Amino acid sequence: MAVLEPYKGGYYLWKYLPSPEAAGAVTALFAVLTAAYCWRIWRTRSWFCIPFPVGGLMSVIGYATRATARENTAKLMPYAIQNTMILLAPVLFAAAIYMTLGRAIRSSGGERHSLIRPAWLTKLFVSGDVLSLVVQGGAAGLMVAGGSQAKTGQNIIIGGLVLQVLIFGLFCAAAFVFHVRMRRDPIVMATERVPDIAARRGVVPWRQTLRVLYVVSGLVMVRSVFRVVEFSMGQDGYLLSTEWPLYVFDSLPMLTVMAVFWWWFPSAIAKPASWGEVTSLSDLNTISRGGAEVAERERMHKEAV
Repeated sequence: MAVLEPYKGGYYLWKYLPSPEAAGAVTALFAVLTAAYCWRIWRTRSWFCIPFPVGGLMSVIGYATRATARENTAKLMPYAIQNTMILLAPVLFAAAIYMTLGRAIRSSGGERHSLIRPAWLTKLFVSGDVLSLVVQGGAAGLMVAGGSQAKTGQNIIIGGLVLQVLIFGLFCAAAFVFHVRMRRDPIVMATERVPDIAARRGVVPWRQTLRVLYVVSGLVMVRSVFRVVEFSMGQDGYLLSTEWPLYVFDSLPMLTVMAVFWWWFPSAIAKPASWGEVTSLSDLNTISRGGAEVAERERMHKEAV
């Protein structure tokens, strides 16, 4: 029978005996979704979505290690691997979400409606994501050391998670502003209101893409806020001392993120369109009116002659 054992000096890495059944089930689900992503990315050549299967693989490693930890609660390595992999995997999901918005803006030709220049948008958010990854990754190593270092690592992780929440808040604001501006002044290549052009060029599903981004961003935000609260309550707090919150507020939201993003996969924006000069509907109407006026003047001139 498994017994909770201390690591060294009476310091307990685990506050409970982890459930191998729950960890095994989650491992299997992440493995299936990761394989599904690999197949779909290869099939559609949507390489910008690669961070999703990478994050999925990290989750598989994390939960698989967790499934074996019940009999190894006194060992450092299983705890460190599962803690680090599960903590950092969502950062990879966030990176793919950021890149998807940048692709959607460029593919729809809506650069001028973006709050941040698309050339900088992806770089800005992904750089912030990488910074959050580095901060949390370094702090995760301190947490397993125990004593004062564990407390320091916990505080650093909270800072990294707060940074991630702030970045996501700015990202959601950028997506919303782009959405509002596109609805007010749609771009020809992103609308079906110009049938002849839509038939030749194809319609970029930017509305659907933004709706998917809102859903997955909300789920990542919920998970990040949960992690902030979890670490803020301390090692002896209820959330870190009990296993079920991890599966409800971390595992389930991240599985849902992968499933939703896979189902509404953004393959239609895999390659930014290159139409040359992109025109909004308001500009197109102005051009059309101008052309009609020129034609009318030419007709009146011919009649006068």
